[in-house]
Amino acid sequence: MKESILDVLLYLFEHYIGDDADTLRDRDPLHDGLIEAGFSPAEISKAFDWLDGLAQQRLAGGEARVDGPVRVYHGPELDRLDVDCRGFLLFLEQQGVLDAGQRELVLDRAMALDQDEIDLDDLKWVVLMVLFNQPGAEAAYAWLETQMFGEEPEPVH
Repeated sequence: MKESILDVLLYLFEHYIGDDADTLRDRDPLHDGLIEAGFSPAEISKAFDWLDGLAQQRLAGGEARVDGPVRVYHGPELDRLDVDCRGFLLFLEQQGVLDAGQRELVLDRAMALDQDEIDLDDLKWVVLMVLFNQPGAEAAYAWLETQMFGEEPEPVH
């Protein structure tokens, strides 16, 4: 089975986390469940490291600024995030879904996936996981979840 860190994270997110981020504290049952699901110990370990990195960078809730500076992408970010991904992040900032700190956290966690390229769907999942982990980001999380899974998402202009 060809799996990535993101595959393990998505499995955890869909099957274990649900409405409670504290589910990840007891890793042994999670590890066993992931092994049973067919994930390799190496990828499971990388996914737990990714989650630890996210938890260590939990931000205090701030207010998103739609008139802030524009983020300039460089080097590996340009190589791994295509124009759709970068445009999506800009859109989320302009809509007040992400503030600059959250955007940087999303970028950090996206780059930590250890993938050569990150497509828009992968980035959306990273944004969703970051927002889920951020205090005070419940409304932004709910909005993005509706965009990803709702019957008729709002048009992106």
